[in-house]
Amino acid sequence: MELRSRVDQALKQAMRDKAASRLATLRLINAAIKDQEIAGRSADGATPVGDAEIMAILAKMTKQRNESVRAYEEGGRLDLAERERDEIRVIEEFLPRQLAEDEIAAAIDKAIADVGASTIRDMGKIMGKLKERHAGQMDFGAVGPQVKARLG
Repeated sequence: MELRSRVDQALKQAMRDKAASRLATLRLINAAIKDQEIAGRSADGATPVGDAEIMAILAKMTKQRNESVRAYEEGGRLDLAERERDEIRVIEEFLPRQLAEDEIAAAIDKAIADVGASTIRDMGKIMGKLKERHAGQMDFGAVGPQVKARLG
């Protein structure tokens, strides 16, 4: 639960610093985590959300904001696009460092070798291996076509 406590600490610090926009973003993160916990509750009680699930939540939030930035820029609302970028910067503080293109290529090659993939039918195994090893470190929507190109 290290990631959850980091978010809580940052939230408290933002309150002390009276950083309104940062505080609002951190509250959104906290709310998304709590929503996930509520959705995961079963009859036997609450199950806490782990770091991997929190990283998935944060990655989804970042992706949503990137889409909003594009939409706002196309609509000429640069002020709203900049606000979304500020939120992305806050969210990314809690995500692991994104891999560079050459690191992504090396990770794909290693996953292909580890799985013993030779055809496009092995793509699911490769993507599973990449998600297991590099959760939150790459955009899997962009990685999929690269994997296909290597197998095809």
